Amino acid sequence: MLFDGWNGVIRIIIMALTVYPALIFMLRISGKRTLSKMNMFDMVITVAIGSVVASVMLSNKMTIVEGLTGLGMLIVLQFAVTWLEVRSEGFTSLIKGEPQLLLYHGQYMEKVLKKERVKKDEVRQAIRAGGLASVEEAEAVVLETDGTFSVIKHKHQNGQSSLKDVEGWSRNSE
Repeated sequence: MLFDGWNGVIRIIIMALTVYPALIFMLRISGKRTLSKMNMFDMVITVAIGSVVASVMLSNKMTIVEGLTGLGMLIVLQFAVTWLEVRSEGFTSLIKGEPQLLLYHGQYMEKVLKKERVKKDEVRQAIRAGGLASVEEAEAVVLETDGTFSVIKHKHQNGQSSLKDVEGWSRNSE
């Protein structure tokens, strides 16, 4: 069926004009953390929010109040999870993984690369993106919990290492 009348089209327009501003408002009051780089839980929330918005706009079986309640609940759950995450290391390790050391002092961590399904080419690409000309210029490359790579240049002064919480690194490694 190509066209079933204007009622459905008008309903979608009205729902979009109502749901979109409501979503923007809810995301705005929920804080920057809701829109930050994604870990696993953030991705799930993002997909769920998209699904609810699509259902509200396209399904004539869902009312706007039901859709906004669904959106509100997802944002409340996101807020609750991030609130717990900030206050409990145990909860954080349940929701997020640990950063993984992929390269340290020019040595690739072969087992970690295989476990995380990362190729050496990707590590070298991250090093280049970090502005370094050679692998040896990098003290370490870390796969962060959001899937990004961090490249740490060789340090030239004493201080607390940024590798402190990375699995596979210890102060004794130096």
